[in-house]
Amino acid sequence: MATVLLLRHGRTTANADGGLAGRRPVELDDTGRAQAAAVGERLKAVPLAAVVTSPLIRCRQTLDIALPAAEPHAEDGLIECGYGEWEGQPLKKLAKDPLWPVVQQHPSAAVFPGGEAMADMAARAVAAVRSWDARVTAEHGPHAVWLACSHGDVIKAIVADALGVHLDLFQRIVADPASLTAISYTPTRPFLLRLNDTGGDLAGLVPPKRRRARRPKAASSDAAVGGGGGR
Repeated sequence: MATVLLLRHGRTTANADGGLAGRRPVELDDTGRAQAAAVGERLKAVPLAAVVTSPLIRCRQTLDIALPAAEPHAEDGLIECGYGEWEGQPLKKLAKDPLWPVVQQHPSAAVFPGGEAMADMAARAVAAVRSWDARVTAEHGPHAVWLACSHGDVIKAIVADALGVHLDLFQRIVADPASLTAISYTPTRPFLLRLNDTGGDLAGLVPPKRRRARRPKAASSDAAVGGGGGR
């Protein structure tokens, strides 16, 4: 199967102000635009077979800056969690809400008033990424790399699935603005190749050159005993 780069959008005005944006049309601030430009320079090293994005404007702005030549496909499955009545509220205020400890300690049981259950968010995000990964693999081969631009909690949920851990542990995962997380899916298991990477060299993710006479091999599901020698 292919490899997906999960890109969180750059910093927004809501991030800077300590608010919960949710699905509101908040935009990147100056820092977020600079972050998008920086990640775009890093992504020049990797040929992308496809670019997919949450339909929210902060993700589209990130891609407009980072990958101006790309033609992203909008994917509703990657949209931010529906926080309902929590959207637009300061995080300091939300921390006093009785639902806050549930979100922190037992997110699989959290249902936002007037919004979405975190478990539903995780399920549709994972389904979207796995569906797109299968599509990219079918069209471009098992060594293809593609990119999905989304949101912090969405990316954390996808990572939790890849690691095989319960959603209640996903708050241990961090996805900073403009960070890259790489997951390689195989027939048996996913491999987490990068997590919350905000400055590393991406050359190791470049797919190998194809030999015309040979059919590309599927990615192995076997883990390297002892850790392996790297890519």
